[in-house]
Amino acid sequence: MPSVGVVMSTLQIGLAIAGGVVLAAVVAHGAWTSRKMVPRQAVPEETTQVPSNAGIEPSMDPESFAADDFPLPPPEKKAGMDALIDVIAPVALEGPVSGEAALAAMPATRRAGSKPFAVEGLNGRTRQWETLAPGQRYAGFQAGVQLANRSGALNQIEYSEFVAKAQEFCDAVNGTPDFPDMLEEVARARELDQFASEHDAQLGFTLRASSAAWSPGYVQQHAARLGFVPGVLPGRMVLPSSLAAMPPVLTLAFDTQAALAEDPAQAAIREVSLALDVAQVDRGEQPFVRLREAATALALAMDGVITDDNGQLLPRDAMDVIGSELESLYDTLEQRDLAAGSALARRLFS
Repeated sequence: MPSVGVVMSTLQIGLAIAGGVVLAAVVAHGAWTSRKMVPRQAVPEETTQVPSNAGIEPSMDPESFAADDFPLPPPEKKAGMDALIDVIAPVALEGPVSGEAALAAMPATRRAGSKPFAVEGLNGRTRQWETLAPGQRYAGFQAGVQLANRSGALNQIEYSEFVAKAQEFCDAVNGTPDFPDMLEEVARARELDQFASEHDAQLGFTLRASSAAWSPGYVQQHAARLGFVPGVLPGRMVLPSSLAAMPPVLTLAFDTQAALAEDPAQAAIREVSLALDVAQVDRGEQPFVRLREAATALALAMDGVITDDNGQLLPRDAMDVIGSELESLYDTLEQRDLAAGSALARRLFS
């Protein structure tokens, strides 16, 4: 029969071993938890040869889409005034006016209230309406103000401000304006604004982290692989249009504070938004297809889920419905001569 001392010694050893196991488990769990709390980081990528088409804006996945999948819209001339969305007042002249004199006569601010104000000149040589420029001579002018934008419809106060600015210009160039009836134009503005309000779509998906948060560099690295480039503002990236000087196809945004953190590697991001401003992007860019593909690719690569603004999961069939409704919207805008991505649509929906 073992002595009491031997029993106690064995018991103490057993307790020490058990305690050590528990301590090791606690330490391991703490390390695992700490590791989970650290935002996912970007990883160094191998240097690859610059492709021959480096000047072309990339699509979502070069292996999945051929160039013909996204037909490019034709180049567009600078937007001019159009009776569809502008009040236009013709200005008769006693004689030709130089571009320099016309520019000097322009008001200091080019807005009437919240609506853009503009003057175009009839070039005496080309007989074409154009934006005022030095070195030209103009045989006539037309002053205009936009009927509606995302700030609302042109109202009587804004119309009166338009008349005052246009009259000041006319006085300076010895011109005689012919202003349309205010009440008729204001009524037309309300009708256009009503149409625009009913057909203004800005789609957004939210990508939420399923487990570990993401660092800014991690998000930027994965987005860059899909063709996104840094935007002007911190925490913003854009998928460029296939045409120069056009609005981006998509925007990606995350917390600005995380983007500006002193140590970005420790900044935790748990959600990223992807957005499409429908009226600003040409239908030929297939922006919704690319929005959907980008969201799906990022969710898969970054271990996230796709939701709406309210946090509800967006399954495939819900996205199908959105895509179908969007096609109907495109058709309606085209029937109104306000095709998505056109100069008029970009002005109206701004």
